[in-house]
Amino acid sequence: MPFEFERLEIPDLILVKPKLFEDTRGFFMENYKKSEFIANGICDNFVQDNYSNSTAHVLRGLHYQKPPYEQAKLVKCLEGKIFDVAVDIRKNSKTFGQYIKVELSEDNNNLLYIPKGFAHGFVVISDTAKVIYKVSEEYNAEADSGIKWDDKDINIDWEIDFDPILSEKDKKHPSLKEVI
Repeated sequence: MPFEFERLEIPDLILVKPKLFEDTRGFFMENYKKSEFIANGICDNFVQDNYSNSTAHVLRGLHYQKPPYEQAKLVKCLEGKIFDVAVDIRKNSKTFGQYIKVELSEDNNNLLYIPKGFAHGFVVISDTAKVIYKVSEEYNAEADSGIKWDDKDINIDWEIDFDPILSEKDKKHPSLKEVI
C-alpha cells in the first residue's frame, strides 16, 4: 500500500503518510491516489490546488469558507517545516472548538486531510516553507472568513517564541465566539 492513513484525536482529521521508494537517485512517492483515499474515507472531489511560499515566522490563518462554499483540504509542506492546525468549527460536533496540530515537513512528507467544517492555519518554523494544498471547492471571496490565530478560548499551542508575521486580513479576524 502506498499510504498509511492515521485518524487523529479528532477522528475526522487524517494524517496521510506516503510510502517512499528510495534508491541512489533519490526517491519516488505517490502524493495522491483517489482510489486509496476513497478506500480510507476521504471521498472529496478536489477541484483546486493552492500553493504558498512563506518566510520564517509567517502565520497564515485561521481560514475557512462559509457554507455553502466550505472546503475540505489536503495539505502538504513541500519544502521547509510548518506546524499545521485545524480547528473544529462545526457547531453540533462533540469536538467543537478543539484543534489538532501536526508537523508537516519536507522530511516527513506527510499530508493532513481536513474535512469541511474546520478552520485551518499554519506557522512556518523553518527559514522558508512551500506549502501546497488541494481544496474541494473553488475559492469564493464572499465566503472567505477566519478566526483569530490566538483566540483565547481555542488556546492553540503554536509552540513559537516569536511574534508571528500576519497579513493585515489575519490581524483582524474575530474570535470563534464572535463568528459562530
